[in-house]
Formats: sequence, structure tokens, C-alpha cells
Amino acid sequence: MEEGRVVSEYTKDGTVDLKGKPILKSKSGGWKACSFVVVYEIFERMAYYGISSNLILYLTRKLHQGTVTSSNNVTNWVGTIWITPILGAYVADAHLGRFWTFLIASVIYLLGMSLLTLSVSLPSLKPPECHELDVTKCEKASTLHLAVFYGALYTLALGTGGTKPNISTIGADQFDDFDSKEKKLKLSFFNWWMFSIFIGTLFANSVLVYIQDNVGWTLGYALPTLGLAISIIIFLAGTPFYRHKLPTGSPFTKMAKVIVAAIRKWKVHIPSDTKELYELDLEEYAKRGRVRIDSTPTLRFLNKACVNTDSSTSGWKLSPVTHVEETKQMLRMIPILAATLIPSAMVAQIGTLFVKQGITLDRGIGSFNIPPASLATFVTLSMLVCVVLYDRFFVKIMQRFTKNPRGITLLQRIGIGLIIHIVIMVIASLTERYRLRVAKEHGLLENGGQVPLSIFILLPQYVLMGAADAFVEVAKIEFFYDQAPESMKSLGTSYSMTTLGIGNFLSTFLLTTISHVTKKHGHRGWVLNNLNASHLDYYYALLAILNLVNFVFFMVVTKFYVYRAEISDSIKVLEEELKEKTSNQVIPRD
Repeated sequence: MEEGRVVSEYTKDGTVDLKGKPILKSKSGGWKACSFVVVYEIFERMAYYGISSNLILYLTRKLHQGTVTSSNNVTNWVGTIWITPILGAYVADAHLGRFWTFLIASVIYLLGMSLLTLSVSLPSLKPPECHELDVTKCEKASTLHLAVFYGALYTLALGTGGTKPNISTIGADQFDDFDSKEKKLKLSFFNWWMFSIFIGTLFANSVLVYIQDNVGWTLGYALPTLGLAISIIIFLAGTPFYRHKLPTGSPFTKMAKVIVAAIRKWKVHIPSDTKELYELDLEEYAKRGRVRIDSTPTLRFLNKACVNTDSSTSGWKLSPVTHVEETKQMLRMIPILAATLIPSAMVAQIGTLFVKQGITLDRGIGSFNIPPASLATFVTLSMLVCVVLYDRFFVKIMQRFTKNPRGITLLQRIGIGLIIHIVIMVIASLTERYRLRVAKEHGLLENGGQVPLSIFILLPQYVLMGAADAFVEVAKIEFFYDQAPESMKSLGTSYSMTTLGIGNFLSTFLLTTISHVTKKHGHRGWVLNNLNASHLDYYYALLAILNLVNFVFFMVVTKFYVYRAEISDSIKVLEEELKEKTSNQVIPRD
């Protein structure tokens, strides 16, 4: 009470201000705070995609690398970009918290971007110009050139490891799960979060890629660096409004203790009454702003970790029920993570082989030449349209039938995206077969000349890739965040990024292996520096088959997946509101 009136209620989900004190709902969080985070993401995505979208052309044209080498260097770097968030999630959850981890990582990110801009600007840091059609005949980049360039790239990757898992989590933390109104806003947050990503990506894939191809790499890399600096300033401007969650200790140590304790007591009988299992008092969790979780029958073997025996004294021999359930939640998501690796490898084709295909086609519109990497703009546009249509129309239509506040479940949404990925690779294979036939008809197989077909024949695979991402990528981020325990949200978010990282490394493995195997016994191979003499159509057909097998695997693992219990009744309240709204609607009669 202040001067006889109620000021506001505090958040109920354990969030605090930057000083660790309880925080008022009315003065923090919600879209007021999220607006800064969303605008940050627009500029940061512009910076990242300003580098990654056209990277394969820089490696080819400026560092004189062949098709397989340049493609693999791109996917290895992008893979590292998406793997390092595990480290950032660990530091945030165990030590510094999300805000400070993000801020320190942003400085490292900016340093990497600055050094990268320097490396593409100074003539002494790159090999001399070469206009040979076969770039492998040009002078190779020296050890110094590669050390500076890749040093900058991987410094940048280290920085993104701290920003990626924490920025979206910071955004989601601005909505209180114990408030049904804020929970409802949170359900659409990830759709609009992806929308902000698409805006930044759209600018990068159109304007920045054009500048790099037609004006110069110095300006083309300097602008993303400036964009990143602006994004950090924007994020800092919202500091007074942010809600924060305190670090709760290393999630990896907690999970390891549960697994080790269960293995040590593998012969111990689990009591039928879960009340006999070891658990901390409610007050212990309340003091830390955490929620106690009841025991569940899934992955029952781990329940042995909380069976209290005479010898169970240390944390490596006895774990409370809540810690066991948190570990179960993280382990239950691993099969779903595995099922999203193949589609993540498909996404890697956008910045590698799809771009190399575009180079071989007619890119002219009058006197204007379309940069090959700019076709990724249509991925972004397609995602933008699909996300808006999904959030504004599809969800509302499906709510009438399913009574689910999300319209359909997150796993159903991912499943639709996986089907689209199968269609994409079938279309890509047929399109490439047509391109090769035209190249043969014009005698362009050996000389690798430009095929007299418009680059827009590749448009369907780009547009469908955007539609697939609107289902898979958005749902994946929300799924791993939503299903992760409250104390491991950053780690949960890093799961979605890990799939992209492993997917890129998987793409490297597939391309390297297929290129090597198909060259055996005197064969020319499927993937050569001269794409007109290659067989990318066979390679894409193989990827289509892998996607089909992966979809079957996904259907199996989702059948056995158990969603975690909600920590509040907000979802139930929303479901009841939907049922009441539907029942009150008057159905017109003929």
C-alpha cells in the first residue's frame, strides 16, 4: 500500500529487477520491455545474415576456394555459430544470469565483426584479384590471410554463443506464466520474435548482398558491423524495464548428479508411494523463486536417484524429486532434437549449394544483375507471410476445432514443416535435372558456362523453404523453451540452436562423403567445381529420401513424447475461455 492505495502486484514467476529485488508488473515486462528486445533482434539479424548469406561467394571469389571446400567452410562456421549457445546457456544459467552473459558476449561479437570488416578491407589481408573461371587455378590465400579471416569469423561465433540462447529467453521472461493475460501474450511472442528476425534477414539478403556484389565488400561488411553496434545500444536502452531470472546453478552438474545417483542405486527398489521419495521443502524452492515439481512415472529408472538410503548423503548419491524431474524433461526432448537435425541440414543448402546454382543461371533483369544470394530474400518473405497468416488466421480457425490456445500442438506444427521439407528436395532435384538438360542441349557441360535459364527457376525451392521454416523453426524455438524446466530455460533454448549447429555439420559430412564416394572407381562425382558437369539432382534426391525417413522417425518419437506439466493454471484458464467462447457462439440455420 502506498498513501492508502494499492500500487501494483509483484510478478509471481520469480523474476526480479537487475539488483535482485522483487519487481512490479505495472512498471516492467510485457511488450513494453519486449519492444527493445525485438528491435535489437532486427538489427542483429541484419548483421549476422549480412555476413553469412554471401559468405560462400567471398570464399570462392576472394579466397579462391572450390565448391566443396567453400560449402563445407560455410557449414562448419555456421555449425559452430549454432553449437556455441550451449556454452552461453551454461554461463547464464549457472553463473552470470542472462542479462550479463548477453552483454559480455555482445562485446565479443562486435569485436569479431570489426576484425572481419578489417580483413576484407585491407589488400594485405587477402590474395590478389583473379578472374579465372576455375578459381582453384588462382593464387591461394596465405596462412596469414586465413588466420585473420577465420580468427574473426570464429571470434564472432564465440560472441553469438552468449547472445543467441539468452536474447529470446530474456524476451520470453518478460511474460509472467502465472498471469493468464500475460501467458496469452507469450503464446504469440515467438511468432512475432521470428517476424523481427525476418525483417533483419530481409534487409541483409536484399540490400547488403547487393552492396557486397556490386559496390564492395568493405562497405558490405561495415554496415552489418554498424548495425550490430546500434542493436546493442537499443538493447541497453530498455534495461530499466526488463525482468530478470536469477542463475540457479549449473544445469549440467544437476543433471549429472541425478544420472550418477540413479546408476549407483540401480539395484534399489523404487517405492510405490512417491511421498517416500526425497524432496526439499516448499520453502527452499520459494526462497530461490523456483517451483517444486511432483514425481512422474516416465523414465522411471531416474527415480532411483531420489530414493533415500542410509548411504545416500552427498548430492552424487541423492537428488530431490524436482531435480530428477528437471533432468527427465531435458532428456525427453533429445529424441525430438534428433528428429530436427535433417531439416536443419536442409536449411544449410540456402547459403551454399542453392547460391552456387544461382551463379550458373541468367541473373539479368534488363541491365540489372540479381546477386545469387539475394534469392534468400524470398525465403524471408515467404516466412513473413506464413507466420502472419499462421498467427492471425490459422490459429483462430484451428482453435474452434481443437480448443487448444495454440491452435495445434507444437509437435504437430513441426510435423507439417517436415512434410514441406520432403516436397522441397523433390522439387529441387527436378529443377536441377531440368537445368542440367538445358546445359547439355547448349553444349555447356564441360566449359561450365552460364545456362540460358532465368535464376527464378529456383524460386519454388526458396519460397517453400520459407514456408517450412515458418512451421519448423518457430515451433522448435517455442517447443524447447516451453518444455524446458524453469531453471534451465537458457539451456532449453540452446537445444533449438544446437539442432541447427549439428545440422550444418551433418550437411558438411553428407557433402564431403557423397563427393568422395561418387568419385570412386573412375566416376566423375556428383558435386564438382563445375556444377554443369555435376549431378546435384542425384544429391537432392538423396536428401529427399533422408527427409522421408526422418519424418517416419519423428512420427515414432512424438507418439511416445510426454509434454511437461504446466507450472501454473494459465493454459487451463485460456482453454476454458476458448470452450466458453465457442459454446456461446450462435450457429446460424438455413
